[in-house]
Amino acid sequence: MDETPELRLLFHRLNNQLGIILAHAELLESKATDDTNRARAAQVVSSALDAMGTAKEIRRVTSTPVAPQ
Repeated sequence: MDETPELRLLFHRLNNQLGIILAHAELLESKATDDTNRARAAQVVSSALDAMGTAKEIRRVTSTPVAPQ
């Protein structure tokens, strides 16, 4: 199944939004003055990376043609 232009746009937008979250979380992590805030920012970084991976996997699964049975 091919991706529709609308689906392609949605994935693009989602990845852009996650990239912004990731960039800000990395900035917060690097500028945190205490371990608690650094750990919280690191958790956001990790979660944003996981979400980006999940979006990539969803895109792969929805773009893979289904073999006829």
